[in-house]
Amino acid sequence: MTQKAVYAIGIDIGGTTTKFGIVDHRGDTLYRGVIASNKFDRIEPYLDELYDALDPAIEEVGGIKAIKGIGIGAPNGNYYNGTIEYAPNLKWKGVVPLAKMMKDKFGVPAALTNDANAAAIGEMMYGAAKGMKDFIMITLGTGVGSGIVANGHLILGHDGFAGELGHTIIIPDGRPHWSTGFKGSLEAYTSATGVAMTAVEFLKERPKEKSLLREFKEAEIDSRIVYDCAKKGDAIAKDVYAFTGKILGQALANFIMFSSPEAIILFGGLTKAGDLIMKPTKEHMEKNVLPIFQNKVKLVFSELKEADAAILGASALVWEMKG
Repeated sequence: MTQKAVYAIGIDIGGTTTKFGIVDHRGDTLYRGVIASNKFDRIEPYLDELYDALDPAIEEVGGIKAIKGIGIGAPNGNYYNGTIEYAPNLKWKGVVPLAKMMKDKFGVPAALTNDANAAAIGEMMYGAAKGMKDFIMITLGTGVGSGIVANGHLILGHDGFAGELGHTIIIPDGRPHWSTGFKGSLEAYTSATGVAMTAVEFLKERPKEKSLLREFKEAEIDSRIVYDCAKKGDAIAKDVYAFTGKILGQALANFIMFSSPEAIILFGGLTKAGDLIMKPTKEHMEKNVLPIFQNKVKLVFSELKEADAAILGASALVWEMKG
């Protein structure tokens, strides 16, 4: 059993589940696990369950002395303060000093950042952005997150919250967001949630048109059902992806003209739609940038497993710690 600190713990906190793993310097994940995030109204019992879930794996790699630290990716995670601040999709309200609480609980240093930033770091170290110094990571899941890397550095801003591209307004006075109330934000249209909302809207706008989507109750329609129907050739379902890709492409064009990245990397559940989402996104991205930017920026899917990207990125925070 080694006594040298050669492993990092990476933790990816989502609104529903928390995924975690023990990772070595090469990015190999030795152990993976998951617990529920949404069954705990208070942070303390959540930390107790997380500790109990990780403890056997920690012992297996040589005990806590073999762990250099803990890296955490979390919604509204503030790298500077080590806090989760007013995360709308977590039950723990207000400001949660999670990095300090993790350090106190496990006995090793802890660092925290936004979950999309963690995924970006993971992509830069181990995935499609390896070797790149300028790229944007867009996570297309229940919401839309982003991590922006420029000149080799993650953009954090003066307060640690830079890079909330999902909440930029892409359609003024458009669809209200279910949580923020903002009208016309990117997340309201191009998240998995937004895809389901678009499908319901299209069904209402085209009442006489036959569709496989009509076999489901409105409340049952989610992005997976839309995908399945689109793959079977359903016209409305295919139009949902064409519309979603158009809006995403227009937004990416804005982001390109802001930071001129080498690549934009799409990550998350919505990317499983493949060309259904990629083709219209690429078309409208290129159509809406100045000629000096056209055909310069690669648009690619993440090369990391969805389950591992944020864990790897979070664990990468540990190797940057001093000492």
